[in-house]
Amino acid sequence: MDLKKTEAPVNTTTIDKNLVDAPTDNIYEAISIVSKRATQINTEIKKELLEKLDEFATYTDSLDEIFENKEQIEVSKFYERLPKPQALAVQEWLEDKIYFRNTKSNLD
Repeated sequence: MDLKKTEAPVNTTTIDKNLVDAPTDNIYEAISIVSKRATQINTEIKKELLEKLDEFATYTDSLDEIFENKEQIEVSKFYERLPKPQALAVQEWLEDKIYFRNTKSNLD
């Protein structure tokens, strides 16, 4: 996932309910799918952030030695400015980039 090229909004926006539930015809099912995707995105972002911050980690025994690492601060600021995982997931949903399948049988 390329976080720099996303068109997801950083701020809260209003989305037409009909656009959200169009693929499933059920708003609750659509929200459930988007929620699960947001959790996946959050996990991916957290893993990526921790890997990048680990590159700057210094392991010292003394608590008196605290270093201010400018690269680490810039990486942290980049991730703070990203859209929230929920916004990214909703954007993916609206762009039809989330695969889902209905596991319920229609033979009722």
